Amino acid sequence: MLRRRHGFPVMKSIRWLAALGLLLLAATPAAAQFSTITTPTGSIVAGPYVIIDAATGETLLQNNAGAAWYPASLTKLMTIYLTFEQLKAGRLTLASRVVFSAHAAGMPESKLGVGVGGSITVDQALQALVVHSANDVATALAEAIGGSEPAFGQLMTQTAQRLGMTATQFTNANGLPDPGNVTSARDLTLLALALMRDFPQYYGYFLAHDFVFGKRRFVSYVHFVEMYAPYADGLKTGFICNSGFNVVGSAVRDGRRLIGVAFGFRRADLRDEFLVRLFDEAYALKTGGNRPKVWQIRNEGGEPARVFGPGECGVPSYDMPGDAAWLGNYASWAAARHAFDVGQADLTTLGVTRLGKEWILPITANKVTHQAAIIADLEPDAAQKLCAAYKAKKAFCEVHKATEITPPFNVFRR
Repeated sequence: MLRRRHGFPVMKSIRWLAALGLLLLAATPAAAQFSTITTPTGSIVAGPYVIIDAATGETLLQNNAGAAWYPASLTKLMTIYLTFEQLKAGRLTLASRVVFSAHAAGMPESKLGVGVGGSITVDQALQALVVHSANDVATALAEAIGGSEPAFGQLMTQTAQRLGMTATQFTNANGLPDPGNVTSARDLTLLALALMRDFPQYYGYFLAHDFVFGKRRFVSYVHFVEMYAPYADGLKTGFICNSGFNVVGSAVRDGRRLIGVAFGFRRADLRDEFLVRLFDEAYALKTGGNRPKVWQIRNEGGEPARVFGPGECGVPSYDMPGDAAWLGNYASWAAARHAFDVGQADLTTLGVTRLGKEWILPITANKVTHQAAIIADLEPDAAQKLCAAYKAKKAFCEVHKATEITPPFNVFRR
């Protein structure tokens, strides 16, 4: 069962192929793929990004859009594209069964968890890819279409070249870490355009909010859509340690569709907030159609950058520029979360419009672990105002700057 967010306006067919001959290749150091961007609470480092007008291909905003990057689960957009091709050609139907081999069933999370020899429909497979980013489902589809995942990877790469994605190659169907999976923000923008142009009848899959499979309900990872409602509708997020948090998104505002790609964030919420700001800025531009088309951006080649270094991924880190309001340490996660929720409500009462982010941190002392309740990434005035209110009622609250919050997080020990 699939629930959709809202309707999708019909796009006019766009023909791009004549312009693809304008592409050039160059090399760039990996360090150049990062840039410093401004947020309401301070500066952070981000990877390449691009925003384009879907009707004209005009590049409205971009930075390093041709830089090489690991696509992570954005790889599944090509898996979906090839599945749509099979449906359009009649080689598959939405009711066709997709069988799970031992190889497919053995894929790591995120996954649907179908056992060896089990099967789902193509319709269920597409929902699982869009909503849950299921790695096992991507591999099962690859084997159903290509015979094997390596053969499907070759088909993915050939299709990428046909679509003008000249920096892109694929070796697997799900985007799990592999040095052979490489793309660029420019190339994934072309893929998003192709999905809309070539298969408008199936674009509704990207509007899914949730997906029910058996007794389980999966909710979409694309929180950008809720953050930019009612304009945004899809498409996909992706994460691996090397590439950080990435997103391909689309929105329609005043009848105009834009497509955006943003790579290389250390937190998903910072990624989504940045994409919202990019869309707002792009919609406010009056360019007269004079900026370069997306296919005119040079793919730069070179080695993809890495967002998380060795030993960094999965380790607690305060990757936000704003201040933190520490509300004390609690015996359980639930108690710490309750303290956070109360603090956010208190900020609202105090007239703060930009609330903070949840950061509940395990703190161990004398072999006992407590959970530090922290409202993170606050503007300085907001953090000070909250702690002043808490201290006035003799409740605990401390403000800490981002530069103070480093492992082993001694500032949160009482």
